Amino acid sequence: MSTSFPDTPLAEMDLVMHRAQEAFEQFQHVSAREKAAFLEAIATEIEALGESLLQTAAKETNISLPQLTGERNRTTGQLRKFAEMLLEGSWVDASIDTAIPGRVPSPKPDVRKMLVPIGPVVVFGASNFPFAYSTAGGDTASALAAGCSVVVKAHPQHPATSTMVATAITKAIQQCQVPVQVFQHVFGNSAEAGKSLVQHPATAGVGFTGSLAGGRALYDYAAQRTTPIPVFSEMGSVNPVVFLPDTMRKNAEKLALQYAASITLGTGQFCTNPGILIALEGEGLDAFTEHLGKALNGTKPGKMLHQGIYQSFQNKRSDALRQNGVELLQESGTAPGEMEARPTIATVSGAHFLENPLLHEEIFGPYSLLVRCRDMNELQQAWLSLKGQLTTSLMGTKQDFHEHAALVQKAATMAGRIIFNGVPTGVEVCPGMVHGGPYPATTDSRFTAVGIHAVKRWVRPVCWQNCPDELLPAELKNDNPYGIWRLLNNEWTKNKQQ
Repeated sequence: MSTSFPDTPLAEMDLVMHRAQEAFEQFQHVSAREKAAFLEAIATEIEALGESLLQTAAKETNISLPQLTGERNRTTGQLRKFAEMLLEGSWVDASIDTAIPGRVPSPKPDVRKMLVPIGPVVVFGASNFPFAYSTAGGDTASALAAGCSVVVKAHPQHPATSTMVATAITKAIQQCQVPVQVFQHVFGNSAEAGKSLVQHPATAGVGFTGSLAGGRALYDYAAQRTTPIPVFSEMGSVNPVVFLPDTMRKNAEKLALQYAASITLGTGQFCTNPGILIALEGEGLDAFTEHLGKALNGTKPGKMLHQGIYQSFQNKRSDALRQNGVELLQESGTAPGEMEARPTIATVSGAHFLENPLLHEEIFGPYSLLVRCRDMNELQQAWLSLKGQLTTSLMGTKQDFHEHAALVQKAATMAGRIIFNGVPTGVEVCPGMVHGGPYPATTDSRFTAVGIHAVKRWVRPVCWQNCPDELLPAELKNDNPYGIWRLLNNEWTKNKQQ
């Protein structure tokens, strides 16, 4: 970390979390309209940073300006989507079951339920997404929308970028007159810093995007607490792709070009990078292999995010290529420069893949392993031998999907997002998106980290029984002052409760 961004002292972390608790106690009662205005203001202030923010991020991360521009737009866009969600209001899942005093043998009470924020949330910035999964990214935006206060620990590889975004959030706080400490920004490059934040008594939830080792460590810290808390860690994936035989016979070149581009997009530094390709041996695979090799040979190496990620890629790539039965299929024809990753495709038989779990692990960067299978039984075994995934992709014709319907039905058991005839890179920010999956892709596959439903990580249901109307939250009052959709006696309506 730069010396101009010293670590926040561990003793100060305690004060930060106490402030977060005080801010939460006020912010949870701020109206939906005021919270929405706050999120809108954050988006506007980030945009006001202009080219300076993009240039700073490019310098710290080696990510291209066009990619950073798109990511910034995604970040401000998702802030505004959460603002829209707040104004619409139905996300609180209000349910009302009115009393039946004369019910026999016992009266039925008035029972009302909605979602409420859990408390202060700690967010750990991600190295590969300095905007969308960092200081004002999806975790922060969804937690603020829920009504939680947020403490962000800046990622040590882009501290200046994180600080600029944090300043934008501070300006939005001042404009909107929300509690001053509803957002706080800290630095810490040690495991102890993360541990102190996760295990602080005021912390109610944690958001993390990064490595399996890092995410699992935070999860374990939380489990060791006297009062365990939820940790939502997104920890990567190999995103297996299954190429069915009919489409390989008919579309080999198209598929090869499509996947060569996906494997090398952003120098392979996406958690949705297609790291394992699985197909049947035959003429279709031979043609696919030839076109894939040519495309990769013509792809230039790219500079990686930082030295640590570059060295990890080099080490894991070398280890994988040394494994029994693994052959280098093709690599970029251009020699890499300093800290540049060489795009690589390796290949292995299905039998060797099944007997070597090391080949199932993610290599973060522009690397993919092509698994050649003898028959559909071996293909299915290879595919299902993989642990939980963010995505899995199925490439096939109508005939393929008809003949292998049983295979298709198994996809939901292993991944949060099933892609048909497409690539996993590129995550649309919309309500229908699921960015999550069974462990070790994430620590809780019941939730998504992308889209408005990401807010559900930071809330819990609370029931009010026989509560006087004047004491109820506005969303549960008889006259429905916000005009939101509510489940009233098992029927969805915006009507008042008579």
